[in-house]
Amino acid sequence: MTVSPELRPVPAPRPASPDLLRSVFRRHAAGVAVITARGERPVGFTATSLNSVAAEPPLISFGVGTASSSWPVLAEAEHIGVHILGEHQRELAETFARSGADRFGGDTRWSPGPEGVPVLDGVLAWLVCRVVAKVPAGDHRIVIAEAVAGDPAGAGRPLLYHQGRFHALRD
Repeated sequence: MTVSPELRPVPAPRPASPDLLRSVFRRHAAGVAVITARGERPVGFTATSLNSVAAEPPLISFGVGTASSSWPVLAEAEHIGVHILGEHQRELAETFARSGADRFGGDTRWSPGPEGVPVLDGVLAWLVCRVVAKVPAGDHRIVIAEAVAGDPAGAGRPLLYHQGRFHALRD
């Protein structure tokens, strides 16, 4: 083991809290997705917690707050849509992140996809997935879903989320 000659003491740690977690994860750049579901009215929200879980079967996961306006529909949904946003879709990400916004009105372009799930136009890629589990995790649920259909052929570069803002990927 090599020891750096410039040893500096480790700063005093802060006690764990929601603020500490948010502060740490603001430093973590993440891709931006929108999750949608069909209800009496379509619902959706911006997610940066999307993960690939397994290739066989093809599983994904994401977190959703149980206080979210989308949760009541997602809690009952059998299928959901996952949309990977491009850097040209910053406004769409902001719309789906804004509390109380008319997410499927105005400039939002979408159509019913497989299983009737709302599929957003112009995204880099999308999947429709069958929900297989909703795991309690504090004030959230971790949703695990199996891909049943999709399209990876959208054009553009991914939108990123870092330090509380949406960003374009730089070379």
